[in-house]
Amino acid sequence: MVVCTGGEPLLQLDAPLIEALHARGFFLAIETNGTRPVPAGIDWVCVSPKAGTDLVQKKGHELKLVYPQPGFEPGQFESLEFEHFFLQPMDGPERTRNTTQAMQFCLNHPQWRLGIQMHKSAGFP
Repeated sequence: MVVCTGGEPLLQLDAPLIEALHARGFFLAIETNGTRPVPAGIDWVCVSPKAGTDLVQKKGHELKLVYPQPGFEPGQFESLEFEHFFLQPMDGPERTRNTTQAMQFCLNHPQWRLGIQMHKSAGFP
């Protein structure tokens, strides 16, 4: 498996690279902010939109939303074509509060599941 992430991977990922990775037997996943359309041939699409951006990629395997983001509420994404919806608590000084709020939101809205970055919970940056 190859996961393309960091920055915006769709600025570099193109058809020849996708074909080359598949030719070598790799399953290809991507985590994108969703501001560019995902080309054909990606095996797993995770979209993690950010407030203040225009979402172009409105379907995929998972939508991962950092929570909370004022003015960027989970409800505005619920009608999109994703198989899985995750809330990931925003990191920073309010991480504990954000985690509690995200957990409560997921309990009240079962379409959403909690996504935790285990390395942060374990105290690793």
